[in-house]
Amino acid sequence: MQNPRQIAFLALREVHRRGAFADAALDRAFGNSQLNDLDRRLVTELVYGSVRRMRSIDFIIDKLATKKSSQQPPELRTILHLGLYQLEYLNQIPPSAAVNTTVQLAKENGFSGLSSFVNGLLRQYIRLTDNDLNPLTVTNYKSTVERLGILHSFPEWLVKMWLEQIGETETEQLCEWFNQSPTIDLRINPLKSSIAEIETAFKSQNISVSRIPHLPQALRLNGTIGAIQNLPGYSEGWWTIQDSSAQLVTHLLAPQPGEIIIDACAAPGGKTTHSAELMQDEGTIYACDKTASRLKKLKENADRLQMKSIKIHTGDSRHFPEFVNLADRVLLDAPCSGLGTLHRRADARWRHTPENIQQQSQLQSELLANAATFVKPGGVLVYATCTIHPLENETVIRSFLDSNPHWQIEPPTIDLPVQPSPEGWVKVWPHRHHMDGFFMVKLKQLKKN
Repeated sequence: MQNPRQIAFLALREVHRRGAFADAALDRAFGNSQLNDLDRRLVTELVYGSVRRMRSIDFIIDKLATKKSSQQPPELRTILHLGLYQLEYLNQIPPSAAVNTTVQLAKENGFSGLSSFVNGLLRQYIRLTDNDLNPLTVTNYKSTVERLGILHSFPEWLVKMWLEQIGETETEQLCEWFNQSPTIDLRINPLKSSIAEIETAFKSQNISVSRIPHLPQALRLNGTIGAIQNLPGYSEGWWTIQDSSAQLVTHLLAPQPGEIIIDACAAPGGKTTHSAELMQDEGTIYACDKTASRLKKLKENADRLQMKSIKIHTGDSRHFPEFVNLADRVLLDAPCSGLGTLHRRADARWRHTPENIQQQSQLQSELLANAATFVKPGGVLVYATCTIHPLENETVIRSFLDSNPHWQIEPPTIDLPVQPSPEGWVKVWPHRHHMDGFFMVKLKQLKKN
């Protein structure tokens, strides 16, 4: 099968019909096709974009069709999503091509009788936008929450939370950030290469890269790059993919050669391998995770980077009594909602609710209380998440400190691109700092007299 829009339709059908994750549905759809790079990029854009902008597109359907989007046959709704996404968000596709290919999709997928409806709705939308009457921009919304939620396609509970934290202007900037395609950052492996060497290797292949202030191992890839494994230095272990925010976490942990480190929720291993690099691969890192398949990925990464100090432990870190009082430093990169990385996870905004965030917070508190027992007196623990929800971050830390008076926050002493809070933790807001949303804090156990 070579029709990119049909492949996008099949992937989206899996997302809507079976609740599949967008990236997994996309991988499966690609597995059954032989597309060139250009068509693969189009399919990726159509799938991620249609999922990301679902609320905005449903709003347009509600305004233009007699039946609301929720009353349309589910697969017809998916076809309309594809057409309207191209018309509203992909300027490089001529409107006539977007309409004709969407009508063709309807005919090929059991909706021949409704193809004139699809054609009419899309052409009506073009007429409105040509006359500056786009329903998204001319509607009088009832509230700021509704306006931002519909215009930028987010659930209202999320918009409301951001408005309370950072106000209307910044919430809109954050929404816009999360609707952009994500950048790709590399972390160079100083045990195998140097940042200057890798810059030269990339530039020799006309790949543009830029350095990131305060992060000595970080390079950001600019523009189209093709398959990651074909980039210079991949197979030699010169670098790995890791967002700048995640690199900050391990710099805050600051592991030293010869130390014992426990990475309590380690897979897929970005921070584990970064720790090994910072320790010059001297010492021991216990990498724990309860998911064997994710640990397999960690092992592949460690092998490619040629790390020897990493020892893998499969299982729930809450059930490793042998680690009590063992470690100089512990990293708890806690499982979280991922609400700081919504630009990377197209469907995450629709999967979470205030209720499951509450459940995450309880799990995080449990994991933190347990991970703290692994630290030697006088040692440190870094708690980190890739979410910007206070319930998973500040609330967890305050609760832990209230229950553990022999622990305290140790404010960062390293030069960071992000100003720490007065309390001493670091919160990365994507729209301010141009990297994934993250929270991190270093906790120190006081030596007992």
